[in-house]
Amino acid sequence: MRREEAAIKPLFTPSSSIIGKLVVCIIVSIVLMTIDHRFNQLNTVRAALSLVVYPLQYLVDLPSRVRTWVSETLATHNTLVHENNRLREQQILLNARLQKLSALEHENDRLRELLKSTARLRRERVLIAELLRVDLDPYRQRIVINRGARHDVYVGQPLLDAYGVMGQVTEVTPISAGAILISDPNHTLPVQIDRNGLRMLAFGTGNPEVLSLRHIPINADVEMYDVVSTSGLGGRYPPDYPVAQITRVERPPGEPFALVEARPFARLDRSREALLVWSEPQPAEDMPPVEQPTAQP
Repeated sequence: MRREEAAIKPLFTPSSSIIGKLVVCIIVSIVLMTIDHRFNQLNTVRAALSLVVYPLQYLVDLPSRVRTWVSETLATHNTLVHENNRLREQQILLNARLQKLSALEHENDRLRELLKSTARLRRERVLIAELLRVDLDPYRQRIVINRGARHDVYVGQPLLDAYGVMGQVTEVTPISAGAILISDPNHTLPVQIDRNGLRMLAFGTGNPEVLSLRHIPINADVEMYDVVSTSGLGGRYPPDYPVAQITRVERPPGEPFALVEARPFARLDRSREALLVWSEPQPAEDMPPVEQPTAQP
């Protein structure tokens, strides 16, 4: 046994120099590269080594992959949130501009018959506001919005959502404002029926789904499903904004007034955004001429 161990000598002995070891390694490397290049004898070895090393490479690269995936996911989520908010604001603005079409059609028909002319649209400036607080107590239906005096909000300013009239501003602070809803029992709104122009008052009932239309004569031309819009009287609400649809018409015998109820178009108990409206004055060329008094001799 000792003879066999003595017969097996290591490639490098302790006395071997570093330069000798380097030369041997270079020669072995050149030989292996030559064999691999000319005879392709090391493909199997290379494939086996890559298969063994792949799990280690995957584990080393895993933190970078996870970090990249998390970054892309968060960026995509933030982009979708911003895009969703932008599209929602655009939808509210477009719906608010389109909601006057029905009332304007009836108004145009009446004006063509009576005046043989077309109606001119009023121009309004609007601003989107978010609801900060909602108070839907049956005897006090108020909201607070995130716009105030610094945004030119004023007391009495109309408040709408994407479907109809919501209410009006009652108090203003620098960064917020309080508003009363049209369903509040203390709120009264001048309205008119789009079909025939009949004017009346809409009173809040404390129920966000019901408005009471009072002081309507028993023989007045009021029908189920008539649409009522703001009349523009009183100077608070611009005309022709839809308010509600009549859902109940009763004419009790012997009574002077009919019992009429309507359902608001505005989602008073569900809306999260509202529109503040500024009515802009007509330009000078649209205003009728003012006659100057003639001096008396």
